[in-house]
Amino acid sequence: MPIPGIEQPEYITVCDDIRLRKFDNNCNFALEWYQDSETVMLVDGTPEPYDLEQLHKMYSVLNERGELYFIEILDGDTFVPIGDVTFSEKDMPIVIGDKSCRGKGIGKKVVTALVERGKQLGFTSLEVNEIYKYNITSQKLFESVGFRKYEETDKGYRYKLNLAL
Repeated sequence: MPIPGIEQPEYITVCDDIRLRKFDNNCNFALEWYQDSETVMLVDGTPEPYDLEQLHKMYSVLNERGELYFIEILDGDTFVPIGDVTFSEKDMPIVIGDKSCRGKGIGKKVVTALVERGKQLGFTSLEVNEIYKYNITSQKLFESVGFRKYEETDKGYRYKLNLAL
């Protein structure tokens, strides 16, 4: 169980056309996202694409660190995965893997929904372990939801959002 004593929901409704679906080990479709050098650079700081083994290892690690979800959008009458996000008190890595879905506010809606989940679970704060200095889009996303830089790392910044009233 990623968050001790807390059961991960199968789905979290973000809004009418966006939901989070609990990771189920079926992830081969996501390989395309992680073979894009631009996406991998934003995630890992290196443009080296993943192979299937690396993809499964990454998802296994993320699933152990928190609640791992696929971000899905409604396409007609079917939800289609477009990215992933891991939710925990200490980190919240998010990737919009489908480039055509970037810049549309989906990430902000997802992070906002997970902030609400953190509040419901009684967390006093949420953190983002590191956002690279050149990943301005991700920095702006988290700052727009209220996260603030609290520490500089060698390659970027750590962020924190206080949830306590």
